Amino acid sequence: MKRYTPRFVYSVALIVLMYSCNSTDTTTDDNTTTEIKAPKLKQETVSYTVDSLRMQSYVVYDENVEGKRPAVLVIHEWWGLNDYAKRRANMLAEMGYIAMAVDMYGNGKMGNDPGAAQALAMPFYQNPAMAKKHFDMALEELKKNPNVDQSKIAGIGYCFGGGMLLNFARMGEPLNGVVSFHGSLLGTPADKNLTKAEILVCHGENDDFVNAEVAPFKKQMDSIGKSYTFKSYPGATHAFTNPDATEMGKKFNMPIEYNAAADSASWNDMKAFFARIFK
Repeated sequence: MKRYTPRFVYSVALIVLMYSCNSTDTTTDDNTTTEIKAPKLKQETVSYTVDSLRMQSYVVYDENVEGKRPAVLVIHEWWGLNDYAKRRANMLAEMGYIAMAVDMYGNGKMGNDPGAAQALAMPFYQNPAMAKKHFDMALEELKKNPNVDQSKIAGIGYCFGGGMLLNFARMGEPLNGVVSFHGSLLGTPADKNLTKAEILVCHGENDDFVNAEVAPFKKQMDSIGKSYTFKSYPGATHAFTNPDATEMGKKFNMPIEYNAAADSASWNDMKAFFARIFK
């Protein structure tokens, strides 16, 4: 009987594993083979104006997906439309959605430190109607894309963006749903006749910026009989989804840091939420 050395056995196993991992074919129940194509992302900058502001939002989708598909708008943190918001849009596109990372500030404005970011964000908290106008103009631009299924549109937002989306939902924004990741919870009043979008809140249990708003938010939603999903992640602080948060927290002495477990869990909660509202 021929003996095989451990090195030979290991090499054969490695070849089989590599072949399996790199295969793009699947076999269906009727034994036909279907090729699975890796995402081919099409990235575009969409320019439009809101009053005197020139907005440049980022649109991305998978060219290998045929036909219309649900769309998701992404609202950035208070820093402005940066690479983080665009990375999240890319992740949504890889899932088969058409995504737009929305430029809320316009004219290339960015808040590169907390003082500058607060100065940019505060007018949007103080004037929700103005903020909604900026979002609505982005939504109208996205709807012009022929790939968008206009009956299936949602929004996700981070910190500032999450708070904005909750405001818009309470103001009657015609979206299937909104997801707030570590966003502020209070702002516009709740109205049962206006609030139509489904709501998912992804909150860090150790978020010192937002924890005082949790109970009032739940009371507000309950008072109008609005169903919502509130997820809280142990050990997570503000900005827990952003891998850059830990470094930014140290740089600016802010109680924020990345939490990989909460990031993964909240993204999976968002996926389940979309699967439900986009049926």
